[in-house]
Amino acid sequence: MAVIDLNELPAQLPRLGAIAGLDLGEKTIGVAISDPTRMVASPLALIRKSKFTADAEQLFSLMEGRGALAVVIGLPVNMDGTEGPRCQSSRAFARNLLRLRDLPIAFWDERMSSVAVNRMLVDEADMSRARRGEVVDKTAAAWILQGALERLRNLPTAEARGE
Repeated sequence: MAVIDLNELPAQLPRLGAIAGLDLGEKTIGVAISDPTRMVASPLALIRKSKFTADAEQLFSLMEGRGALAVVIGLPVNMDGTEGPRCQSSRAFARNLLRLRDLPIAFWDERMSSVAVNRMLVDEADMSRARRGEVVDKTAAAWILQGALERLRNLPTAEARGE
């Protein structure tokens, strides 16, 4: 497999099967998972970064435990639409994952995901700063994955395209 456009992801997968979502931080990787029908994304885990191979094995173990067939990685695009060093880092992470495992990987523009999640956790959940730090990355991963799932649900089917 390779890194593919999100619009191409359904063609690479069976009709049912979970997808993992990742929010890559400097010190942690937030992991979310969809249900097998790809309707709902849920926060799953937080991987504290150490060595890449160990982090990847932890991710693969989580994916296998939940039957995830693909990965959607949040791409931290700048507000003006340009890609900076954090995007390069996310793309390198994807390339390195592919060296270890053959699976479809797509990116989702994650602009404002952490801001939205922090606002939700403060305003709606009235969560303390200390507790928020524990859940924000995996909740941001769920936010990223949910956006990608909604996009996938709204893609025209082959039938609708006249194929």
